[in-house]
Amino acid sequence: MLKTMLLMISMVFLFVGCGEQSPSKTYNKSIDNSEKPLQTEILKAINQARSQARDCHDGLGLVEPSKPLSLNGKLYNSAYEHSNDLAQSNTFSHNGSGTEYDITGYNKGRESLFYERIESKGYVNYTIVGENIAGGQSSVDEVMKAWLNSPDHCANIMNPRYKEVGIAIVTNPNSTYGIYWTQNFGG
Repeated sequence: MLKTMLLMISMVFLFVGCGEQSPSKTYNKSIDNSEKPLQTEILKAINQARSQARDCHDGLGLVEPSKPLSLNGKLYNSAYEHSNDLAQSNTFSHNGSGTEYDITGYNKGRESLFYERIESKGYVNYTIVGENIAGGQSSVDEVMKAWLNSPDHCANIMNPRYKEVGIAIVTNPNSTYGIYWTQNFGG
């Protein structure tokens, strides 16, 4: 009888211990070999733009050339999360959708902010971060032209305090823009 009671009590503790909440969703993606040529092409275009003095029409006038950026995997992961969220949730904003595609926001129970996505991917010891997004452009030349013609986006590209960038492109032909571009900058 005592053995039976101890077995039943042990089983109760076992079942109670298994009742925890499911873990938060996470997402980290590595750049696969098919993406590397495009990443390299975009990085080259960014660094080409940074190599020349430019007036971004943001009120600061002509800014000096900036040093080249390098790719960063953590910034890529945050950029990928956002491009994928925009494509799958069919939204277009610097805020995440708050849906299951916005992993960072979903885990917080609300829309994510760009710096929260960056921090959630482990990019935390920064002094500055920024984000550019675009939708619908079909080539690197087209998206870079759009960003450089936008004062705020151009200012991000030219900012000398940025040292690293993560770039992600996600397509969804069933969405409004079909292709979504995100650049996340850090320094």
